[in-house]
Amino acid sequence: MDINQIAQMAGVSRATVSRYLNDGYVSQEKRAAIRRVIERTGYVPSRQAKTLRTGKTEVVGVIIPKINSASVSRMVAGITSVLNGAGYQVLLANTDNDAAREVEFLRLFSEKSQVDGVILIATVITPEHEEAFSSLPVPLVVLDQRLDGRACVYQDDERAVREVSALALRGARRPGYVGVFDEDVSAGHMRRAGFLAACEAAGLEVAPEAMRVAEFSVDSGYEQAEALLDAVPDVDAIVCATDSIAYGALTCLREYGRSVPGDVSVTGVGDAELSQIVMPTLTTVHHHYRTSGAEAAKMLVGIMTGDDSVPREVKMGFEVVARNSTR
Repeated sequence: MDINQIAQMAGVSRATVSRYLNDGYVSQEKRAAIRRVIERTGYVPSRQAKTLRTGKTEVVGVIIPKINSASVSRMVAGITSVLNGAGYQVLLANTDNDAAREVEFLRLFSEKSQVDGVILIATVITPEHEEAFSSLPVPLVVLDQRLDGRACVYQDDERAVREVSALALRGARRPGYVGVFDEDVSAGHMRRAGFLAACEAAGLEVAPEAMRVAEFSVDSGYEQAEALLDAVPDVDAIVCATDSIAYGALTCLREYGRSVPGDVSVTGVGDAELSQIVMPTLTTVHHHYRTSGAEAAKMLVGIMTGDDSVPREVKMGFEVVARNSTR
């Protein structure tokens, strides 16, 4: 079944069917006739043919750093809700936190012209990333990192961690921090800066050995909390860059016989569902990840459709959620 057969069965010209399929003007009588034929035959227009005709794929590439991340899944949910509603399909590319693979996917999307736009949930931005950005023939929105000169949606990580750290530091004298690598500007550098600012405001010094770097996992959180306890046995507050790291720290403290929050306060960032059911429940930062994903998708759709009123940069709000892991 093709467009010529649809036209013949509906008693109209091929051009009329084409206008109908592309939302052009068609009289009500002819529109009804074409619709009846399409409903009776189950005809579906060829996506490839439409791409050749319009130069548009109606597909958006979304590059993610980790498919099993609670924050990433919430961002993707926001992205897909907007893009699906706008008539776009999503092509998901998972990099497993490999910056080189992010660049590979950016170049693939550039070379094959198989998408109308790209959303990158970013971690590290390298010169190779910048080169790939500049080579993209389609619009790009960066999500979860602030990037000068690029359309982006990002979290207020420095202020968020500064505020949640203030809860952890109440009554504390020997604070510690388990963060992630500084190359990740938002989760690494900005959250670390927020912790140090909170310590300075509280008049507390942080020993160099009390600053640890973990990966984005529970196991790494456990290992670095254990190293922190070995280096600073009297640590009485541990601020963690993510909820996953904090879960590992809670497990480590429990196995070492330290009560939380009696001996040590613990905080995280992310407000994943587990934060409400771990023991004790975790004081954390609630970032509006789903909303930020939706904002990034709206921004991209606006750019793709030529809406110049769409903002180029959005900084999201947050909430500090106080639970039982702090005093």
